[in-house]
Amino acid sequence: MAEPIRVLHILQRMEAGGTQALLMNIYKKIDRSKVQFDFLVVYKEKQFYDDEIEQLGGRLYKLSFREDFNLVKFRRELNRFFKEHNEYGIIHCHAYTIGYFCLRAAKKNGVTVRIIHSHSNGIVHDKKYYLKLFMQKVYLKHATDFFACSEEAGKYLFKDRKFSVLNNAIDSEKFIADENTRRIVRSELGVENKFVVGHVGRLHPEKNHAFLLDVFVEIRKKKESAVLLLIGTGPLEQEIKKKVENSGLTEYVFFLKNRKNMNQIYQAMDIFVFPSLFEGLGIVAVEAQAAGVPVVCSEGLPPETEITPLYKRLQLSDGTEKWADEAIKAAQNLAGHRNMQKYVVEAGFDIDATANMIQKYYLKKQVF
Repeated sequence: MAEPIRVLHILQRMEAGGTQALLMNIYKKIDRSKVQFDFLVVYKEKQFYDDEIEQLGGRLYKLSFREDFNLVKFRRELNRFFKEHNEYGIIHCHAYTIGYFCLRAAKKNGVTVRIIHSHSNGIVHDKKYYLKLFMQKVYLKHATDFFACSEEAGKYLFKDRKFSVLNNAIDSEKFIADENTRRIVRSELGVENKFVVGHVGRLHPEKNHAFLLDVFVEIRKKKESAVLLLIGTGPLEQEIKKKVENSGLTEYVFFLKNRKNMNQIYQAMDIFVFPSLFEGLGIVAVEAQAAGVPVVCSEGLPPETEITPLYKRLQLSDGTEKWADEAIKAAQNLAGHRNMQKYVVEAGFDIDATANMIQKYYLKKQVF
């Protein structure tokens, strides 16, 4: 029997994030006798998906760039890596800040298919803004194929280049709303008889947690039973915790870190509030709807995320009081008893179709 082709995915790290969740969802669904995934990252510490990758037969390579930010050393490591690992005819790059150097080394060492994938429609305006803007532009130079998670994300990064949209799909079967699961999870979290506001996202500037907390303050003025579930970790954790404390919300905000049973955690929620500054897609908004949870989100999300009647889009400029009012109003449509799976499938966000599409693409592109 022929060995499967091996596709190398390149990311900063395999943390609990939307891009990583997409890759793992696809990885679990593809025919691994035909296509295997391996991963190249630049953080050496143990990461969220390490064990699962190994269980699925994948290889995980960790380079040292994030330890010392030595670019000369990193370029040498990359050249050595691609010389030693000539089994890769396809690389799929998801990180433009390191992607340029990875694509350049891959091209130099004969990798014929070099895919880059846009997962965002904006950049945080921090001290690295201009560097990231520059790296975005040179990122495209050594690529052969272009993917995006949405039309907006593709046009943002690729401009007039031709690209394909690969939906950030989910295993919709696992998200079907179930009242018994809802009761169990709410009991485990200690939020029975509470009005549960939910948010899933890395604790990072573009997720706009400060605005979210201000909305929650307004919700609590109208709903004294309200609590907020924050799922995710990130560099702003201490800053967000400080704001929670200063706002007198410590008793009502639950920091749940990263969870692998998100399909169940969603079911504890009465409303999902997602005020991101920008998103390539915002797959968690799709997941929440799939679980029957009404969603109130910002204009930072592309229109593809509106897949069910449970979706409400607001402008950030509408202000926190209006966001709170709309969140409470939307929660009255809580559809815990309704099956949203048909909407997910019809919108093209079911993982079976996405996995089949990308598997066919890899097999077609592979050079033997």
